[in-house]
Amino acid sequence: MHTQYKILCVDDESANLRLLERLFRDSYDVITASGGVEALALLEMHDCAVIISDQRMPEMSGIEFLKRSADLRRQTVRIMLTGYTDAGTLVEAVNSGVVYKYITKPWVNDDLTATVKRALQHYETSKAQRQLQLQNERLQSRLKALRASLIDMVSGMLDLKDPLSREHARRTSEYSRAIGTALGMNRAELEQLELAAFLKEAALFRVPTGLLIKDGGFSDDDFSVISRNFEAGLTAIRMVPDLEEVASVLGYYFERFDGSGRGHGYAGEQIPLQARIIAVADTFDTLTSPRTIRLAFTKEEALQHLSAKAGTQFDPIVVNALCSINGFASTPIHESELIEA
Repeated sequence: MHTQYKILCVDDESANLRLLERLFRDSYDVITASGGVEALALLEMHDCAVIISDQRMPEMSGIEFLKRSADLRRQTVRIMLTGYTDAGTLVEAVNSGVVYKYITKPWVNDDLTATVKRALQHYETSKAQRQLQLQNERLQSRLKALRASLIDMVSGMLDLKDPLSREHARRTSEYSRAIGTALGMNRAELEQLELAAFLKEAALFRVPTGLLIKDGGFSDDDFSVISRNFEAGLTAIRMVPDLEEVASVLGYYFERFDGSGRGHGYAGEQIPLQARIIAVADTFDTLTSPRTIRLAFTKEEALQHLSAKAGTQFDPIVVNALCSINGFASTPIHESELIEA
């Protein structure tokens, strides 16, 4: 008969081993050991689905053996046979996950075989979960590598278009992180925020540089060119796996806090917090590190400018968060850090 599962039975009493072997050999591939040391050696060679071990053995207790077996074969389901009462030890072993179930000796064959069947179901479920976890880890690794390639590609593109764009993107990401931290964002939110702030320049890549840095505002024709090319940039970002939310945040780039922006008229909390933060960080860097011959604002002048527009163009809470930061941007962010998101 084809045996699908291997079961390891461990007991220092040979009579018990013979009973266990006769009970399961018609349905499973049964391996036996007379003690923990021998059983551990067998586990090095055999991938067993279930272990049935006696608790009281001379050279190594059942619990000690099962603990060590868990390090060798994590997915193996462990059942303990006990002929005496040690409630504290048993409860601890079960609660810690070392022991799946325990059976009192002398056992009832029907009860033990039913427990083994349930243990095998648990084994299959755990194995499937582990495979899913490994697949997810491989996927996350691939996504991380993809993001690394994307950051390198975007950085190179920005350098080709305008060497100052890359530095603007890096500083905007840095300022955004500082604001998000001040507002109590968690790590995952900060990573998403940093990446969105950096990729904002990528979304604007098709827009002529001269148009982006134009003083005096945009005409309707200017904005038509900017928005059309910006949307094309967002579409490209959306096509990258796991960047749909980043593209969604950047889609609010033309909104204003009071709803008077040139986007879709969103206002206040209708605009995602990340987008509201990027708007402030982007403007702050544009003022303090202009890409034109215009004189740069001092930090204090830029904060005053933002404060004057709080409630209209910008979220007052975000502006206040920036104003409250002492020595922000003192630790430059590196593009490699964006890959961790």
